[in-house]
Amino acid sequence: MEPRKDLFTPAALAVSAVFFALFLFYPLGYAAANAVAVEGRVTADFFRLLASNPVMAESILNSFLIGACVTLLSLVLGYVFAWFMARFAFSGKALWGTLLMAPMVLPPFVGAIGVRQVFGRYGMVNSLLINAGLIDPRAPVAWLSEPFWGVVILETLHLFPIVYLNISGSFALTDPSLEEAARGLGARGVRLFRSITFPLLLPGVFAGCAIVFIWAFTDLGTPLIFEYRTVVPVQIFNMVTQQAENPAGYALVMVVLAATFLLFVAGRLLYGGKRYESAGAGRAGVSPRRLSPPARLAVHAAFALVLALALLPHFSVIMVSLSRGWFLSVLPERFTLDHFRGVFIHPLSFLSVRNSVFLSFMSAGLDVALGGTIAFLLARKRFPGKEVLDALTMLPLAIPGVVLAFGYVGCFSGTALDPRADPFPLLVMSYAVRRLPLVVRAVYAGLIQVDLSLEEAAAGLGAPPRAVLRTVTAPLVLTNVVGGGVLAFAFAMLEVSDSLILAMEERFYPVTKAIYVMLGRLTDGHNIASAMGVMGMALLIAALALSGKLLGKRMGEMFRT
Repeated sequence: MEPRKDLFTPAALAVSAVFFALFLFYPLGYAAANAVAVEGRVTADFFRLLASNPVMAESILNSFLIGACVTLLSLVLGYVFAWFMARFAFSGKALWGTLLMAPMVLPPFVGAIGVRQVFGRYGMVNSLLINAGLIDPRAPVAWLSEPFWGVVILETLHLFPIVYLNISGSFALTDPSLEEAARGLGARGVRLFRSITFPLLLPGVFAGCAIVFIWAFTDLGTPLIFEYRTVVPVQIFNMVTQQAENPAGYALVMVVLAATFLLFVAGRLLYGGKRYESAGAGRAGVSPRRLSPPARLAVHAAFALVLALALLPHFSVIMVSLSRGWFLSVLPERFTLDHFRGVFIHPLSFLSVRNSVFLSFMSAGLDVALGGTIAFLLARKRFPGKEVLDALTMLPLAIPGVVLAFGYVGCFSGTALDPRADPFPLLVMSYAVRRLPLVVRAVYAGLIQVDLSLEEAAAGLGAPPRAVLRTVTAPLVLTNVVGGGVLAFAFAMLEVSDSLILAMEERFYPVTKAIYVMLGRLTDGHNIASAMGVMGMALLIAALALSGKLLGKRMGEMFRT
């Protein structure tokens, strides 16, 4: 009897190829073609126009500076925290490790709303200083007069946990006895760090810094809230409606794509598939050192200070959402829950919540179906090009939402998927593309933990492959599937760039686009926008908690490259 032919693998590969080709490579290729070609002639004119335009040149420089500053500050914070967590034992260590993830539950786009209130000319900080007699009430401090640093600080406080997670992963794979041996040979301080510690941590350092740079370099929402217009994402956002008349927008998109893609490729070439660990890999019997009481107190104080600063945007957004009449006072004059009720009463906010729930549910469902299939192929099948599929699955981590959304508007205009007519299909696809790696990693982590002997035993008893998958494999990885799906849903609810660009009519606005529009409305617009942000934060906290419970220690890998 001839063995049954495997039809699943080629069919699944074909579906995956169509998905990536149509909703990832086609819009990027379309943008690239329009950036370098005019009437069938290859040209670099649009890039020269960017270089000669003072506003565009300044925007490119500012975005690179934001990315570099946020990355450097995040690296310092992430490394220091990871080093203390890996090398020392102190009370409350597990709690601090959990709290370090807290800054990630509120997008800086939303946090900027509260920061404007706290650091405004007559906000909380200046009111506190005026009451203390430290500044003249007629000349309050203009804390936000330099929006560049406002963007940098807010994004750093949001993103440094990503560097912390990646470096912590590298610490877990290194052998502390190597440092002990180097000390025994006379290496100390900078020499020890340069020759032993840092090379072992390079994969985690590069991975975390690459994600942070891409995120900061392409963040659209935070500069918009701070009204910092001379950055690349905002310029691309302004050019969405001018694509036909001004192809320079495509050239700007290619600048962003080239920078992010080079980082992704460099990471895959330098560290992809390699494991920088010793044979002991953290199990060499070198116990974390215990801190003296004064040192322990200093560590707790440092952790508390940084987290207090990182959580200030969260606190301020909550205060704005609960306030009624907050002007020239340290705290709101009155507190109210009316703004939360307003989310479900105001036509725009209620419609946007309903839209986002639908869009996020559809995109998460697509991610679970396609991501689960890809994870199964990677974990259980052998086929040519397996490494290519693995790389393609992680590629969306390097594709900024602003680039993908701009490409969608250009390549699908005038088709059945034209976002000007109905952006819902493309919003679902863009959310799904961006969150696919989360689901693939979650399901793959579950599959490699499943004992293959269970599947082999079921097959040996005569169960066909489909029955083995349904009755044995699927139940064992269900928690991973649910965990990845929950994360995909929650992050899609708070997606910023895709929503701001693709949703052009009010009836199609998702939550983040409604928040941006509500900020421009008088009376209680910023209060309702803050209430929507708080609800989104609560949703993401619940999603992270549920996913953490389902995925366990594998949870941290969702945020590592």
